Amino acid sequence: MKQLNYQTLKESGYDGYVLEHAPEKVLQFGEGNFLRAFVNYWLDVSNEKAGWNGKCVLVQPIASGLAEIINEQEGLYTLYLRGRENGEKVDKKRVISSVSRCLNPYEQEDFDSMMKVAVSDDLEYVVSNTTEAGIVYDPACKPTDRPCSSFPGKLTQVLYQRWRAGKSGLVILSCELIDNNGKELLKCVNQYVDQWQLEDGFKKYVHEDCTFCSTLVDRIVPGRVKDADEVAKMETENGYHDELIDVGEIFGVWNIEGPEWLEEKLPFKAAGLNCPVVPDVTPYKKRKVRILNGAHTGFVLGAYLAGFDIVRDCMQDDTVRSFMNKMLYEEVIPTLPLDKKDLENFASAVQDRFNNPFVNHELMSISLNSTSKWRARNMPSFLEYQEKTGELPPCLTVSFAAYIAFFSNDIQELNDKGLVCRRKGNEYICSDDRWVLEFYFAHKDDSVSDLVHAVMTNEQMWGQDLTLVPGFENAVIASLEKIRTQGALQAMKDLL
Repeated sequence: MKQLNYQTLKESGYDGYVLEHAPEKVLQFGEGNFLRAFVNYWLDVSNEKAGWNGKCVLVQPIASGLAEIINEQEGLYTLYLRGRENGEKVDKKRVISSVSRCLNPYEQEDFDSMMKVAVSDDLEYVVSNTTEAGIVYDPACKPTDRPCSSFPGKLTQVLYQRWRAGKSGLVILSCELIDNNGKELLKCVNQYVDQWQLEDGFKKYVHEDCTFCSTLVDRIVPGRVKDADEVAKMETENGYHDELIDVGEIFGVWNIEGPEWLEEKLPFKAAGLNCPVVPDVTPYKKRKVRILNGAHTGFVLGAYLAGFDIVRDCMQDDTVRSFMNKMLYEEVIPTLPLDKKDLENFASAVQDRFNNPFVNHELMSISLNSTSKWRARNMPSFLEYQEKTGELPPCLTVSFAAYIAFFSNDIQELNDKGLVCRRKGNEYICSDDRWVLEFYFAHKDDSVSDLVHAVMTNEQMWGQDLTLVPGFENAVIASLEKIRTQGALQAMKDLL
């Protein structure tokens, strides 16, 4: 079977949207599954729906990567977006044609090509996702490196080349999963400007002509299809061999922090895409952490004790699903600063996302590091609800009791792999910081009341003494006793 390229695609009879030639408007650091299912997808749709007429030049952030394969396929790849939307099963296929080529700057010819793109009149944007470790300042980098080892170093080289050529400033869109990713990237660039003793005019160019945007990305991208039979079926249906098949969930949103003019400059609004430009992404991050991530942490431990193993099965159980929704709509959403309808729409999408028929998301994988997760994702909603209403949020209270139950359920031993507990006679391993596991093992013979008191007064866990929250300790004791005697599912059901 022929490998995918433009000629093969024509021969296959593909009748979807394809744009073969367009100006290279984006320099994108990162060529992995996520960016190709996220940014390059948005830009491809913008070409079709808004006439953006642009292409992306991809750059490998490290020496090994996908450049050779991407160039063999002339930038083309097949993207499947799968999941549920408005309760309906969705499986969409699209050949993405927004990528022109991929450069490996560790090859000298490609480094020169990257610098030629840097001074192009067509270039408008830089996009990056170089992982959480990518936005780092490495003082070993020098302006004469070909290229700098760090991504901020490479970006400084690109911007300096562009400034020296007298070209206009760029919009930089950071997608790394760290707080204030755009601001952190700018901070690193500033460090190189100072270390390399570059001109004041360049520093002014970076701050006044270029726009560094922090962004919040949200799409689950499982990536490559691992099942060989499924790949073979896809390729038979497509009529070509594709080394770069990518898979993402149907849901996606890209919140971009920037000035008002940027929303009109970017093609997303005109294309009707869920990529709003906002003055501050912080509330949207809080929305994602408290609703999406908080939902996971809020129900999975109790659901696991109740006998469930994957998220989708939880969403198909009336009790667990209703417990999660009650927690989100009645206890979490009232504590958040965004428009209530927007928050409810986001929460509604969460149910569809968790009920994805194409993803087997294991509860035990979500349970990793549950102590820090509950503190970061659920405790703020709990405390703000209690402060606002003067009452305890019932679902979050049971969630906290289920957290304790998960780490103390018929403890067997503490070994190199973790804390070994039992669920209905079967062993499971709790994975968390070692001091957390040692704490629970040390308290394995405590009474319910003593255990709850020890957990809630452990300020290393929570940053405060939770017994000072009126009524919380007694409520957790009662909930933990119910979970141990009647089961976690009954504890959830009693709140509905």
